[in-house]
Amino acid sequence: MSMHGKICVVTGGAGFIGSHVADALAAEGATVRVVDDLSTGKKENLTEVLPHIEFFEGSIADAALLKKVFDGADFVFHQAAIPSVPKSVKDPLGTHYANVDGTLAVFLAARDAGVSRVVYVSSSSVYGDSPTLPKQEDMPIRPLSPYAAHKAMGEFYGRLFSELYGLETVGLRYFNVFGPRQDPSSVYSGVISRFTMLIKAGEAPTIFGDGETSRDFTYIANVVDANLKAAKAPKEKVTGKVINIASGTATSLNELLAELNGLLGTDITPKYEDFREGDIKHSLADISRAKDLLGFSPVVSFTEGLEKTVS
Repeated sequence: MSMHGKICVVTGGAGFIGSHVADALAAEGATVRVVDDLSTGKKENLTEVLPHIEFFEGSIADAALLKKVFDGADFVFHQAAIPSVPKSVKDPLGTHYANVDGTLAVFLAARDAGVSRVVYVSSSSVYGDSPTLPKQEDMPIRPLSPYAAHKAMGEFYGRLFSELYGLETVGLRYFNVFGPRQDPSSVYSGVISRFTMLIKAGEAPTIFGDGETSRDFTYIANVVDANLKAAKAPKEKVTGKVINIASGTATSLNELLAELNGLLGTDITPKYEDFREGDIKHSLADISRAKDLLGFSPVVSFTEGLEKTVS
């Protein structure tokens, strides 16, 4: 199934991930509507596609705006959030409003507009710090930050909207997404974009802990592919489900730094500082459910993604 001729809404579509999803939908010939309040997203992320889409500036918690944007829509890709653990610890109320009230507003508007499916974003952070690896979707969840709790709440609402109201929802638990357009200037941004910016400037990045902290870094193209596959998968397979989206391989921060030094021809050593509150030591996904339900497998490897991001 192609998205050609379908009306697709991307919330947070001016953000790092959302803009890539909007690009891919437009490339398939969908009618794309983006809603974004530009609190963290940037219109520049949509430069190439902006003439071909409809852009609505506003909040996802604005029911009247969503009613207008969702009218006649076939699919909603709910990417909007304040995606930061430290920010959620600092401001639990403000981030709750964006992440929980906002997500509930999206599900309600989609239900009321007769949208056929909502693909929404969750996070690997819902697993907490259980030492069991790899993370498998049936494991108990144990959020350790307000952000992770917000994402868990979104999953509960997603399942309930499928069970109670017949709205098809599919939750994607992203693991450490990276790639072009990730804002390196923010203290909350992804470690890869931040490290790259610092190393290019000849500055030492800070590593919290001993650098053996590992992550399942997931290149943006794989995440976009997963979103489209989640929209197209048979409803009896995916409705009400949550699915890990990752590469299925773990890389430590020390390994990451070595790879970046190799790509940039530098020899920068990091500053090591104390482990941060709410941070998780190791993260690695089991992606067999994504393979079974979506036919997903990573199209771009970690190393190749790193090369693309650095250039």
